[in-house]
Amino acid sequence: MKRRHPDWLKVKIGSGENYVKMKSLLRNAKLHTICEEAHCPNMAECFDRGTAVFLILGDVCTRNCRYCNVKHGKPGVLNPDEPIDVAESVKQLGLKYAVVTSVTRDDLVDGGANVFFETVREIKKINPGCKVEVLIPDFQGNLDSLKKVVDSCPDVINHNIEVVEQLFPNIRPEGNYQRSLDLLKNIKKINNDVKSKSGFMIGIGENKEQIIKTMQDLRKSDVDFLTIGQYLQPTRNHAEIMKYYTPEEFNEFKVIAVDLGFKHIESGPLVRSSYRAHKAFC
Repeated sequence: MKRRHPDWLKVKIGSGENYVKMKSLLRNAKLHTICEEAHCPNMAECFDRGTAVFLILGDVCTRNCRYCNVKHGKPGVLNPDEPIDVAESVKQLGLKYAVVTSVTRDDLVDGGANVFFETVREIKKINPGCKVEVLIPDFQGNLDSLKKVVDSCPDVINHNIEVVEQLFPNIRPEGNYQRSLDLLKNIKKINNDVKSKSGFMIGIGENKEQIIKTMQDLRKSDVDFLTIGQYLQPTRNHAEIMKYYTPEEFNEFKVIAVDLGFKHIESGPLVRSSYRAHKAFC
């Protein structure tokens, strides 16, 4: 029997001029968005606002995390025009805040860091008033790849821890909790001016103490911005939902995060890593 979500998880259906314009633009430019690939519950709201998270390095991931709906397998060849295509789309949409993420490409020597570098540079060149956030993979701990991304001068570098440490072996078997924390900590070591960000899902089998410990670990890694959202099972083949957290519980976690010293927090049932990302600079 299909699980019925609580009422607070209801979202609106996509419609409106901006929504249609965004869908058309992305198709014409042959660009991917994580909004569509991962079936984000906020896609209608964000598209209607004229914002999206651009997905670079193709749409096939080399990893197979048990929470993620992005395709996995053997990726295709890179599109050499992707950085300029993304930058031109940002211009056409008139964005003041652009978010760029990618599938994980463990098959590439640099994990795709150079494509991130070129994409950020092209966006900044064509859209000088636009802030850029990148949501990066762990690059298998390659410090040179991280430095390449930092050197492109994005305004925010986001790397999601995704789940509490105890769930990594089952939910993120190809990831590593400490490796992700080290990557986040190294961002500020390379350039203390760039803002760092991370986020994770709850409702997948963790407990309250583990949630708080994860927040503490992220803050110790000098993370500035934090997102916490409800896990939603993409298909029956993915990890099951173990608990629905209430809006009140998410507010409680936000209060704890404020006390820990995070500079901006988005905590709520429908929050995803780049949801209302621009608000951190408002």
